[in-house]
Amino acid sequence: MSVEIMAARATDPGPRALIEASQDLMRAMFRPDQNHFLPIEALDAPDIRFVVARDGAALLGCGALQVKSGYGELKSVFVRDAARGRGVGAALIGALETAARAEGLTLLRLETAEELAAACRLYARHGYARRGRFGDYVENGCSVFMEKRL
Repeated sequence: MSVEIMAARATDPGPRALIEASQDLMRAMFRPDQNHFLPIEALDAPDIRFVVARDGAALLGCGALQVKSGYGELKSVFVRDAARGRGVGAALIGALETAARAEGLTLLRLETAEELAAACRLYARHGYARRGRFGDYVENGCSVFMEKRL
């Protein structure tokens, strides 16, 4: 497998299908007040850096960096089931961290959930540590908040 990470428009058909799959999974796993994903159209906003992972024509995953005041937030990081365990998530995180550095950001934050244990382990392997809530998030009993200094 040869994974290539590239910038994309979230609203294009292929990336949209990835995001819809991610959001469908989140809706099946969590109550509405526990879901913090951005609408697909918002992932094309000027403060978002959206990327996809490809192997040839096949889309394997996606992720976004939201540029905020003083930090960046990882959003919508998702890898198709068939591509999990093959380094796609790590490649996406690496590309988003590179984008954050290019923006002059020195701190990345994210929100995930205990129920997404593989995601928590992936982020921890890449240097993300648990922290308290941040931004507009409220405690909801399932969110896990993490950050990493770049």
